[in-house]
Amino acid sequence: MGRETKTMQVELIQNTPNPEKVVAAAARLCYSSDPVPELLEHLDDERVASFVRKLREMGHLSPFEHVSFQFSIDGVSRALSHQLVYASYSQRSQRYVEEKGFDFVIPPSVKRSPEALGRFESVMARLQEDYQELLKSVPAEDARYVLPNACTTSLMATFNARSLLNFFEHRTCLRAQWEIRALAEKMLGLVRVVAPNLFSEAGPTCITQGICRQGKYSCGRIKTLEGKK
Repeated sequence: MGRETKTMQVELIQNTPNPEKVVAAAARLCYSSDPVPELLEHLDDERVASFVRKLREMGHLSPFEHVSFQFSIDGVSRALSHQLVYASYSQRSQRYVEEKGFDFVIPPSVKRSPEALGRFESVMARLQEDYQELLKSVPAEDARYVLPNACTTSLMATFNARSLLNFFEHRTCLRAQWEIRALAEKMLGLVRVVAPNLFSEAGPTCITQGICRQGKYSCGRIKTLEGKK
């Protein structure tokens, strides 16, 4: 049988050099006759931070699309990967890579219940056995149909900064599914290191804008935040 994967692994493997300066130069280009190289040369850290802040406050985010961030993501479930609709990504293929002894993710709610955990692990063992038997008579691309959403996968995902802000707004919300929320929080911590001004106000709208768009499905955090004002 496979085994439970221990932790998700997330790395920022590369990004646009000087991302904040690139965003500021793109914004300045709209109002200047100077070419981009000259604009970049005359932008100091203070002016860059000011431009980024003004763009964010105005909601003029198209310049943010000129910078990108590329992540390596491992040890997450297929259920999570189906939610990465914000990015350009490549994923390990179950068609070409046989899932022999596949690792899997166990949701926290399952772990809290001994009965549920036992049933879950039994299902994983049975699916692994059935998958191995199917491989003897059908191609891997067809045997994979019995593999579960819990099966782990590896991805490379590339976002531009505007898409990342949208991703963080929705996926760091407490209403987001627990696994992708954990991923989003790790990714946010990584990009804040290399582009603090771009992502200083990233996160759920209850924190960044003081509003909640979840209506009757709100987690209630907005009320707690309002009470602290």
